[in-house]
Amino acid sequence: MIKLEFFQPSHMKQLIEWIRTPELLMQWGGPAFQYPLDEKQLEDYLHEANKPDSTSYIYSVLSEETEELIGHISLSQIDRKHESARIGKVLVGKQRERGRGVGAQMVEEIVGIAFEELKLHRVSLGVFDFNHSAISCYEKVGFQKEGLLRDYRKCGNEFWSLWEMSILKHEWQQKHDDVNKVLN
Repeated sequence: MIKLEFFQPSHMKQLIEWIRTPELLMQWGGPAFQYPLDEKQLEDYLHEANKPDSTSYIYSVLSEETEELIGHISLSQIDRKHESARIGKVLVGKQRERGRGVGAQMVEEIVGIAFEELKLHRVSLGVFDFNHSAISCYEKVGFQKEGLLRDYRKCGNEFWSLWEMSILKHEWQQKHDDVNKVLN
């Protein structure tokens, strides 16, 4: 089990250590960051986040059992008028936690925040088409592919295509209602 807590400056060093290549930085942060990731870039990223009316909430992911920092996730582009937001910066940083469902737990938690606490209607995300484990994770939570943005980003000498995915509140609620019926 995991828990989310607001990203703290004391977590910067660990996040920087996890982002070891320009390719991983592009997968994690898109064009918002330059390699190598550093504290100044993270300070700018945090600047207006995590306040009651912020348009972004940035979280560290901790193991409930050990309190160890194991990942990172954000909810940004929060548009309260149009009731939408975007998940980004998803990273299961601890290698030993990968493939154990931690990513799906992280996404479930942040989608719950979006729909239950912020009362949003739609949550979207983008994922590079070659990241099959992430796509599978998002589909497990209930996200649907909306379209492929071909050759969307350039990393090194390659162009990467990006799947746009989203989930609507009623879809997420239906999935949770179905799970609760099975459990009861």
